[in-house]
Amino acid sequence: MSVDKVPMTVEGHAELEKELQHRKSVERPQIIQAISEARAHGDLSENAEYHAAKESQGLNEARVSDLEDKLSRADVIDITKLTGERVIFGATVELVDEDTEDEVTYKIVGEYEADVKSGKISITSPIARALIGKSVGDVAEVHTPGGGRSYEILKITFKK
Repeated sequence: MSVDKVPMTVEGHAELEKELQHRKSVERPQIIQAISEARAHGDLSENAEYHAAKESQGLNEARVSDLEDKLSRADVIDITKLTGERVIFGATVELVDEDTEDEVTYKIVGEYEADVKSGKISITSPIARALIGKSVGDVAEVHTPGGGRSYEILKITFKK
């Protein structure tokens, strides 16, 4: 197991803790109950409910271990205390695609809290890596599997 710190926002850390608590206090007891009920049905070798419940248990416990690992390595960064003129972790960046003139806004977050649909991109993504260290007015050249793109930085903010 790696001992590298994992950067994440306060909100991302809270979401992981919430999921961990739910898996331990809600899902784990439900799975244990399902295993118990399936055992009562008799012969376990041909009991589909038992095998399904045991598989659910394995998947849940694997996710619990994964969450505990991520949380133990978390480097929680309160982005409301950050300021600056350059793009760094936690920045919300407004961009314009130089080819299409489409404007997009991305918040740079930890890799475990990234959600492109809600405008949160991982610090390890090609776009975020191209933006880090840039200022308003700079152009970021992004190399993606779909080809190259150029984005001009319109605004940098640090908000929750």
